[in-house]
Amino acid sequence: MKICKTTCKRTWRRNCLETKHKVSIAGLDPNDPYSFRIPTVEDGKFIWQLIKDTKILDLNSSYSYLLWADQFSDTSIVVEDHGKLVGFISGFIQPKAQDTLFIWQVAVDESVRGKRLASRMLHTILQSDACRNIRYLETTVTPSNIPSTNLFKGLARDLGTECTITDGYTKDQFPGGGHESEKLFRIGPF
Repeated sequence: MKICKTTCKRTWRRNCLETKHKVSIAGLDPNDPYSFRIPTVEDGKFIWQLIKDTKILDLNSSYSYLLWADQFSDTSIVVEDHGKLVGFISGFIQPKAQDTLFIWQVAVDESVRGKRLASRMLHTILQSDACRNIRYLETTVTPSNIPSTNLFKGLARDLGTECTITDGYTKDQFPGGGHESEKLFRIGPF
């Protein structure tokens, strides 16, 4: 178990202890250098930089990441490696479907890719108190994003459930003409 280095502002983990979060992940090596925790407003600028550095994800305004870390932290996660932010997932519970978690962005620093951090972040979010009533996970993925396709199909496999893929947003719905269509992935029930 890793003890997160952030003050407990909200009930996030089932095993919150005083002002520190214990993050328990099955099979976690006690020598694992990664700390999994909820994002804070102070992380906003680092999240923005991480997204920018991927050169793959759509970069939103720095304000949007500050807002996300402040208002949607219970269903999002960051990962640190020796104090450096190396992973981020943003998610929210859908207002019209309270049993569905929508994952918006998944980012892992290039230096730590291939270590299953994205998968571990998803599993950690799904174990959180905020997601105790979640039965489905949805996200959109471009057809060319093979790592994300594999990530979400792998999550469905890990959870022993279905992953259905349907049309999400067409390229014509995006302004500027430079964005691929997005497929909607729906994983569940679990």
